[in-house]
Amino acid sequence: MNLVNKAINTENLPDKNGYFGEYGGAYLPPELEKVMKDVEKAYEEISSDPSFISELKELNEHYTGRPSPVYHAKRLSKAAGGAEIYLKREDLNHTGAHKINHCLGEALLAKRMGKKKIIAETGAGQHGVALATAAALLGLDCDIYMGAIDVKKEAPNVSRMKVLGARVVSVESGTKTLKDAVDAAFAAYLADPVTQIYCIGSVVGPHPFPAMVRDFQSIIGIEAREQMLSYAGSLPDAVVACVGGGSNAMGIFSAFLDDKATALYGVEPAGKGLETGMHAATISKGTVGILHGFKSLVLQDKDGEPLPVYSIASGLDYPGVGPQHSYLHSIGRVNYRTATDREAVEAFYALSRMEGIIPALESSHAVAYAVKLAREIGKGKNILVNLSGRGDKDIDFVMEHYPLTEYEPGEEDKDGGYEEFLRHIGGEKN
Repeated sequence: MNLVNKAINTENLPDKNGYFGEYGGAYLPPELEKVMKDVEKAYEEISSDPSFISELKELNEHYTGRPSPVYHAKRLSKAAGGAEIYLKREDLNHTGAHKINHCLGEALLAKRMGKKKIIAETGAGQHGVALATAAALLGLDCDIYMGAIDVKKEAPNVSRMKVLGARVVSVESGTKTLKDAVDAAFAAYLADPVTQIYCIGSVVGPHPFPAMVRDFQSIIGIEAREQMLSYAGSLPDAVVACVGGGSNAMGIFSAFLDDKATALYGVEPAGKGLETGMHAATISKGTVGILHGFKSLVLQDKDGEPLPVYSIASGLDYPGVGPQHSYLHSIGRVNYRTATDREAVEAFYALSRMEGIIPALESSHAVAYAVKLAREIGKGKNILVNLSGRGDKDIDFVMEHYPLTEYEPGEEDKDGGYEEFLRHIGGEKN
């Protein structure tokens, strides 16, 4: 496909049936099978359509503000005391996160297919805001389904969606979080798959969505690879990204899959600890199952029902993971690790104080693991972190539930680069 640099996808996956090894596919009710085939056909057509590619490129440059920069976080690197940490600044995109990359593509696809409405789920609200933005830009109706807990937790993003003209549907069923929002959005799509389209917010769902969202997000990795060669003088020794469904991670990983000297790390939410059950670490603790129309690793009970999951970061609070992530885990190409709530909050405050960058709680998981990894691999190495979103949406929640007084360094620590902010990440700093 011309939307993707073929050099970054030498395995040519997924196959024609939408599988990455044993993972993926399309497990659908009969009434959606033809509809999804139509989406697949339309996507194949626009992928090699010069006018579509040109329109998307223009919007990426003049509307989103691409390319997003790569930034050397020198003070954070010094405080970590090891490898140098660089940030791919997806938080600087219009709407504040990586989500706009695939939302523009999906909305343009919907317009080409003659759809009148786009619908979607959202957890942290970043996908919802980005899709509402794309809908406003292209003159489409937009419904966003959001768990009731997340509606309250992410109130600033709910307001943004409404200002942009979207209808926000609060989902009161189940755990009232992301999984239930997906359920509700799928039900709405099933009720009318002709005039509307479900614009899935990650590399999950039935084929072709895992590949489609990855392809739209691959611009992150394509840019970052060139930027690191120019800015740092070499490819990174490691690339780190948070993983819930996994769109930002697949976006940046895709450009480095063939660079065997570059280690790839996906960071899942360990929540209150893997041993407590209060987490959403699907690859770390999941088993093979079917969820929302695709086969992948799933956090599920013995009857195959999705388990309740938890994360401080609403965008990571999902019991499944993109099928390509499950595949990359199975072949050992990507290392999947975890970060706890506590580590994420420490990274949130540390990056804010040391670099003047307030990260999303989702991205804070990646920053936290990068600090730990920097100490492990040591000086002379470079780590690239995908800073997938900004933390404006999280400030009120963090300040209320994780007050700064519990994390603030003592006066004796401030001259040393705020190392105390990082005291729980990977143990005490040597």
